[in-house]
Amino acid sequence: MTKVRIFSFVLWIFRSLLSRKAFFKLNKAIFLLSLRGLGILNHENDKISGERSFIENLSIFLATSHGVFVDVGANIGNYSKLVRSVATSIDIYAFEPHPKTFSKLKLQSKKSNYVTINAACGDAETKLRLYDYGGEKSGSSHASLYQDAIKKLRQERPESWEVNVTTIDAFIKKYKINRISLLKIDTEGNELKVLYGAKESIRENIVDIIHLEFNEMNVFSRVFMKDIYDALENYSFYRMLPDGLVYLGEYHPLTLEIFAYQNIVAIRKEIIPQVQSYLHI
Repeated sequence: MTKVRIFSFVLWIFRSLLSRKAFFKLNKAIFLLSLRGLGILNHENDKISGERSFIENLSIFLATSHGVFVDVGANIGNYSKLVRSVATSIDIYAFEPHPKTFSKLKLQSKKSNYVTINAACGDAETKLRLYDYGGEKSGSSHASLYQDAIKKLRQERPESWEVNVTTIDAFIKKYKINRISLLKIDTEGNELKVLYGAKESIRENIVDIIHLEFNEMNVFSRVFMKDIYDALENYSFYRMLPDGLVYLGEYHPLTLEIFAYQNIVAIRKEIIPQVQSYLHI
């Protein structure tokens, strides 16, 4: 019996027995568990998310590629600290627009020896409002350039600050960067605009690997995974699991348009032979 016939038979059995109202809650529970197995909603810590194994596996490449690491949306610097722990000589640049969070990032940067920039990244050099929780919760990892990410998704009254916004292309020119070995983007829904602000650098093959987060914030920024695929045509896409990366293949909405926390890694196709043994892809 062929694999197709076996799958069709199993599908028929499943539909006949479990595709009923009585099993709706069970099917929903199975679905939510399956998401975790697909690398989605694994946000509790950097081991479960896969970030730790990703950076550790990439350590030799980071240490020997003669490029820099750029942390966009660095928050208090935990990711940059992790990179520094495995690549002691790489130059690190960390962007964080939130004034309260940036003060904590500055303290961390002195311990881990990297450059901090008090700005957001986007598709143009400008000024925008950054929204976050008010009061004691201010300075959270949920701060976003999209008000509804706090107001509607979190059901909180947002506090806002005017922040400077720059682009990756402008940053590269200012700091005379020749190569970005790893670009990490965690901007609560603004990831696509960061990529748009790096168009020239991406076109000139300056950016090797991009790690970005895709989550429910993208509902409010109106960004689909298809938009990110289109912006990175010369890249292959992977999703993080706790023990490595899984290849996502060509775009398909059924498996890719899932608006929930997930770590996506885009690798420039030309450098895949250099990193595939490190990343086991």
